[in-house]
Amino acid sequence: MGMTREKQRILGHVMACGTQIMWGATFVSTKVLLEQFMPSEVLFTRAVLAFLMLFLVSPHPLKLKNPKQEVAFMGAGLFGIVLYFMLENTALSITYASNVGIIVACAPFFVAVMVSIFFKSEKTGLTFYLGFVIAIAGVILISLNGQKSLNLNPLGDGLAFLAMISWGAYSALIKKIGEWDYPIIATTRRVYFYGIIFLIPVLIAQHASWALQVMREPKIFLNFLFLGICASALGFLLWNLSTKWIGAIKTSVYIYVSPVVTVVLSVLVLHEKMTVVSLLGSGLIFVGLILSQKK
Repeated sequence: MGMTREKQRILGHVMACGTQIMWGATFVSTKVLLEQFMPSEVLFTRAVLAFLMLFLVSPHPLKLKNPKQEVAFMGAGLFGIVLYFMLENTALSITYASNVGIIVACAPFFVAVMVSIFFKSEKTGLTFYLGFVIAIAGVILISLNGQKSLNLNPLGDGLAFLAMISWGAYSALIKKIGEWDYPIIATTRRVYFYGIIFLIPVLIAQHASWALQVMREPKIFLNFLFLGICASALGFLLWNLSTKWIGAIKTSVYIYVSPVVTVVLSVLVLHEKMTVVSLLGSGLIFVGLILSQKK
């Protein structure tokens, strides 16, 4: 018996929130791996692991009803897997992490703009933008915690904004792919396939060479497994399913959860102190999140 629309809606919200909690933890793994590998090497490895995992779970080939639909899968692989991550990682290496954190949290706005251009059913109301402003105020408080001012870096910050535009394009394409009603594992696998294909020229241009002796280290190996299987295969699968069930805009709003996860992990893993400012910022994010989800 199929799942009711109401159950799908509730599960969609739970999966979107759960995915963001998992993605909020990826910064620790990525940081560890970037000490030994280039961003493109980390991205390619996690994409290959995700593809293999999805293939093992469901090896059945995806037969498209219309060959023209292939363009949407190519676009999703390019914007969601390659451009988004490459632009964001490059931005992190140029500008301040706090700046990237603030810009990344603006993703729901970019998604709302992109999706509302192409889909009349996904229009946003005043509460969405009010929630957006409140949540961003919370993100700024967390990101600037202890800093006196925001230090701008035009190139790095510009790349972070381009990463958000890429994520908006990816969200619109995933919503379109979801409407075609193909099996979600097969569609996510197809997106990763194109992500891998588009990454190959980048790896060749950057003369990528994985240090195999380093790959054998448990710390490196386990972080790659977490990024490839949990954050990429499972994460994108749940995110794409949430987009299909509750819409691209409602799903994207859960991106606000990520800075809160970062604060909690900093306290638990890095033993940093929880400040009044970060608590206030986290509170504002949750208020904004609730407001943005209201009709």
